[in-house]
Amino acid sequence: MEIPFLDLKIPHRELEEELVQVFRDGLRNASFIGGMQVESFEKEFAQFCETQHCIAVNSGTDALRFALIAAGIGPGDEVITVPNTFIATTEAISQTGATPVFVDIDERTYNIDPNKLEDYLKNRLQPPASSLQPRPRAVLPVHLYGQPADMDSIQEIADRYGLMVIEDACQAHGALYHSKKDDQWKKAGSMGLASAFSFYPGKNLGACGEGGAVTTNDEGIAQKIRMLRDHGQAKKYYHEFEGYNGRLDAIQAGILRVKLRCLNEWNEKRRHNASLYTQLLLPYTLHSTPNTRHLSLITPHEPEWAKAVYHLYIIRTKKRDELQKYLSENGIHTGLHYPVPLHLQGAYANNGFKKGDFPVTEEVSSEILSLPMFPQLTEQQIRYVADNIKQFLKLRLDFNTQHVTRNTQYLTPKPL
Repeated sequence: MEIPFLDLKIPHRELEEELVQVFRDGLRNASFIGGMQVESFEKEFAQFCETQHCIAVNSGTDALRFALIAAGIGPGDEVITVPNTFIATTEAISQTGATPVFVDIDERTYNIDPNKLEDYLKNRLQPPASSLQPRPRAVLPVHLYGQPADMDSIQEIADRYGLMVIEDACQAHGALYHSKKDDQWKKAGSMGLASAFSFYPGKNLGACGEGGAVTTNDEGIAQKIRMLRDHGQAKKYYHEFEGYNGRLDAIQAGILRVKLRCLNEWNEKRRHNASLYTQLLLPYTLHSTPNTRHLSLITPHEPEWAKAVYHLYIIRTKKRDELQKYLSENGIHTGLHYPVPLHLQGAYANNGFKKGDFPVTEEVSSEILSLPMFPQLTEQQIRYVADNIKQFLKLRLDFNTQHVTRNTQYLTPKPL
């Protein structure tokens, strides 16, 4: 059986007539930039995220960058995030002129660890602090793999230290977080001062090309981003400041409107698929003996306050590279997200980071493996993946057991 890591063909075949009609309408009305499709998508996605405003832009990276700029982030500021994310998160910080700084992640959720965030701020803000050094201004938690970060804890810490919170929700369309503080479930993208989404084709809500959006409840930030995406103008040819060409194409907005109607259903299918994976792999999760622990799996942890949407389904094993090779040989395509943490990337070689700075991230990055995950994944395919993982572990377990037995027999004196 050949199982792709991600299948984008099936949903587009299912929606082909509606998607083609969007293109036909675009040709007939020649409204390619802005217009009804973009405005309608912004309204519909704001309603989906339970926010007052959505501003559509041309990528998730622009969404992050524009959100930071609109919030007033710039040179002399520090923005705190995690090293376990795609580089767009830190590119957006650097491109405002601010300095990205890292804190380590929670080993179970792979998101920012609030305790480590507080530790960093306590140490960082101890007097005397040089007025020439960048100062912490914002926290940028990443809802990685579709799993919400612990936003109550993050917001409480940020409030105490006078920081803004801006969400990177680029992988978390529709994810839910239960706020104990407000005693309600909240959508990812509705809790920070502003939030960024990506509509890259492989995302839970993906365009047929590039796309992104910022959601916010702040009117001033929304208006600033509308101008930033359009060369700094609120009125044509009247430029209040230098901006960017960051608009979302109307045809892409129309495509996203069609797909948005399916998003809740697709997310539920992802959750079902994740549950089935976890159930099938349960016998091989961490409950093994010390001699075989290195052959066990760690499956995703979903806290009681989270409803993840499983943009990715990540497992961990000490035998990651061997397992990936074995699955590939059996027709199963997998991914690595992300094998080299950002603090060890060449792009940040001059920032003074070294191996060992963020031990949890470094350990996780050497063990993670992304299994096939998309809404149309069938039960038969999931069982085939799980069976192959079990077979791989069983083969290694049998070898390990025999090896341990042989060594034990060799070292144990024969009875007199």
